[in-house]
Amino acid sequence: MLLDVNLWLLFIIGLASFRLTRLLVFDKITEFIRAPFFDEITETDEHGNEEVYIIPKNKGPKKFIGELLSCFWCTGIWVSAFLLGVHYFIPVLGDPFILIFAVAAIGSLLEVINMKLLG
Repeated sequence: MLLDVNLWLLFIIGLASFRLTRLLVFDKITEFIRAPFFDEITETDEHGNEEVYIIPKNKGPKKFIGELLSCFWCTGIWVSAFLLGVHYFIPVLGDPFILIFAVAAIGSLLEVINMKLLG
C-alpha cells in the first residue's frame, strides 16, 4: 500500500488540519494573507451600526483564492493534502509542524469545552 495510514496518524493529521484551516480562514493573525483576495463592504443599519462584510474579488486567480479562503470545507481539503504531503515527502520538517498544529488544536478544543462549561 502506498500510504501506510493508521488511526493515530489520521487523528494527529486531522487535528493539525483542523487548526491550520481555522488559522488560515478565521484567525486575525493571518488576516494579511486573506486581505489581497477580498473586498470589504461596509453597511450601516437603521440604528447607525456599521457592519463590515468581506467578499471575494470579482475575477481571476484572486477570485478563486478568495472563494477558497471563504470556505472552511474547501480550504480544509487543501490543507489536509498539504499536511499529508509534508508528512510523507519531508517528514523531518513536516512532522514537527504537524505535531505543533495538532497540539494547538487540542488546546483550542479544550478552551471551547471550558467556555461551554463555565458559560
